[in-house]
Amino acid sequence: MANKGISLFQLNNQIKGVLKNSFDSDLWIVAEISEVRYNQNGHCYLELVEKDESTDQIIAKARATIWAYTFRMLKPYFETSTGQRFSAGIKVLINVSIEFQEIYGYTLNIKDIDPSYTLGDIARRRKEILNRLEEEGVLEMNKEVDFPEIPKCIALISSPTAAGYEDFTNQLENNPSGYKFHYKLFPAIMQGNQAEKSIIAALDRINEYEEVFDVVVIIRGGGSTADLNCFDSYWLAFNIAQFPLPVISGIGHERDETIVDIVANVRVKTPTAAAEYLIDCFDEKQAYHESLQEEFYNGINEILLEASENLHFLSNKFSPLVKTILERKSNQLLLANEKLIHSAKQLTKSHSFNLQNFKTKLKLGLEHRLSNEKSHSEHLQSKIGIRVGRLLENQKHKLSLHDHSIKYLNPENILQKGYTLTLKDGKIVKDISSLSKSDKIVTRFKDGLVESEIQKVNPKKHK
Repeated sequence: MANKGISLFQLNNQIKGVLKNSFDSDLWIVAEISEVRYNQNGHCYLELVEKDESTDQIIAKARATIWAYTFRMLKPYFETSTGQRFSAGIKVLINVSIEFQEIYGYTLNIKDIDPSYTLGDIARRRKEILNRLEEEGVLEMNKEVDFPEIPKCIALISSPTAAGYEDFTNQLENNPSGYKFHYKLFPAIMQGNQAEKSIIAALDRINEYEEVFDVVVIIRGGGSTADLNCFDSYWLAFNIAQFPLPVISGIGHERDETIVDIVANVRVKTPTAAAEYLIDCFDEKQAYHESLQEEFYNGINEILLEASENLHFLSNKFSPLVKTILERKSNQLLLANEKLIHSAKQLTKSHSFNLQNFKTKLKLGLEHRLSNEKSHSEHLQSKIGIRVGRLLENQKHKLSLHDHSIKYLNPENILQKGYTLTLKDGKIVKDISSLSKSDKIVTRFKDGLVESEIQKVNPKKHK
């Protein structure tokens, strides 16, 4: 007879029995929460996983349940003890009983949780991240970036709706000294699973305008330790540590120190403290300048006082000597003045005699010169008269010759001698080549005109 096998229910029932016999008491297990869901009755449903430490691949998975009456006690106990939200992504040490139902299969019923394990795991992960950053040589890189003496242009990473953003801007804009700051908001998500990616994206945008800004300020208001989990991210810390501008972190309260705080160039407690730090930089620079100015004024006053004392000393020391020298020079000046007056009188008298003598000689010289010039002028006038007379006679004779030539060449005279003049179009014909058959010509005689039409032109042939 053929084997009919067993039913699925029977198989599951046998598995249930095996599990119950093998795990007859509760167990403490370590797992990572990969998913958390709640229903309207207050029950919590979890998915637990274990990952390979070297590859980060999931090597085990199980469903778990915390019934409502247990979850109402475990959740606040865990969050108060650890400062972490009971959420996906954390490792837990939990006390479970193993259950198997024929319909729903294998599940774990969570009865208790040990917060100290989660705290230890968080501390271990932070230590691992810090060690990795140090081994890669980037842990202190941003701290080594020179902080500007006057951080005037600020790249700000924050949520635009956060109270911390408003606190920062109000503190910056209403500073008592009236310093002017220029800031640009690069909005980002500041908590939750998307915060790491969002803040890194904001840093990338700022990096495109690196030459515009002096510093980067990352701010958010305080919150629970769980709210700050994203700031313990390796990749976020890695990007901040290597950023070319100095980074100021103001993301929590005094009791909270994240990995981002550790790698940043400057760490302050709150957004308000970040604004105060920037204002203090201006105050320190102003105080330094005022100190230099005061030192300069004091130095000048000391120099002037010393010079005044030296001058007073020299004045007292040399006053009698100067007085004696001045009296001696005054007497010498009076004597020189008398000599000068006497010499001036003698010189004036001598120059007066010389001037009179020169005046007499000049008068005689001028009279002689005028006489010579007058004689020369009369002689030239006589010579010019003779030459002009001759020139006029020559010109008169030439004019007479020109007049005879004009009369001789007058066409009327030529006509009187029996010659004629031929005209074409009112112009005298001088060459037969200018005439053609049928041309109209006028022949002028001494006593009249004859109009003709040329019948034939016979030019003279050259031999």
